Amino acid sequence: MRRVNSTTITGFILLGFSDIPSLQHLFFLVFLVTYIVTLAGNLLIIVLTLADPALHTPMYFFLRNLSFLEMCYTSVNVPKMLRNLLSGDKAISFIGCAMQTYFSFFLGGSECFLLASMAYDRYVAICKPLHYPVVMNRKVSTGLAAGSWLSGLLMSFGHTSMVFILPFCRSHEINHFFCDIPPLLKLACGDTSRNETAVFMVAMSFVTFPFMLILMSYVFIISTILRMPSGEGRRKSFSTCSSHLVVVTLFYGSACIMYLKPNSSYSPDTDKFLSLSYTIITPMLNPIIYSLRNKEVKGAFWRMVRRRSSVLQPEP
Repeated sequence: MRRVNSTTITGFILLGFSDIPSLQHLFFLVFLVTYIVTLAGNLLIIVLTLADPALHTPMYFFLRNLSFLEMCYTSVNVPKMLRNLLSGDKAISFIGCAMQTYFSFFLGGSECFLLASMAYDRYVAICKPLHYPVVMNRKVSTGLAAGSWLSGLLMSFGHTSMVFILPFCRSHEINHFFCDIPPLLKLACGDTSRNETAVFMVAMSFVTFPFMLILMSYVFIISTILRMPSGEGRRKSFSTCSSHLVVVTLFYGSACIMYLKPNSSYSPDTDKFLSLSYTIITPMLNPIIYSLRNKEVKGAFWRMVRRRSSVLQPEP
């Protein structure tokens, strides 16, 4: 890595988990298996929701978008991290670092709004079931999904530009396994308080707004479920949104701790392990949560298995 002048560098070094050299190969194996499981699980969800006509509903349309997003999100950072762990070459170019930051926030921001769209879908299904086919028609579902992706696109542009317009004249070593904003700000020259405030405000806007929509949806959902006279009806209604609620808790819990905490509490080691939760663990758990807690998905899986078995079975 070569420093061009006092304010410009050509690249960075991702330190990752180099402070634990004895565990590099173990980390590689664990993260590789996790990455394969993540891709396989989310791809299975996409295939099932496309192949089975019973799952051609807005709920599974959003789930298909979420699974595709998780595959992309984990692929932004994990392959580079695996290469770094295996080869020991931890260099990343300036442009590569900016692109990694951009796509991380693009996909993360899109997930915020996609989870809000899924909450709205559950709100209409449970609170206004008679109007559901009209309200959540294909045009509305497509519009909500497209809006979610577009919102993430706008968020990531603002976040990335606010960081990479800064002059980096300190050490080019990033104490993280990918190019994240908090460790990058630590390398910038001069007073970065304005940039930190701007990043915080953008994060507040793009995290808090969809979270409030989700919260409002579930206030109405829970209120409607509690008023249902049938215990079976309450159980069935809650089961349709319980998986989504678990995913929202996992995603927003780690994101809020990571990006909405005071800058004074920044700890590189803590943030690295927190980042693992939403870059690796949550994308892997999402298809497991939706498949294990969803009878329709499990039913579609076994129907697909039976169809494949009948095709492969030799005729008498």
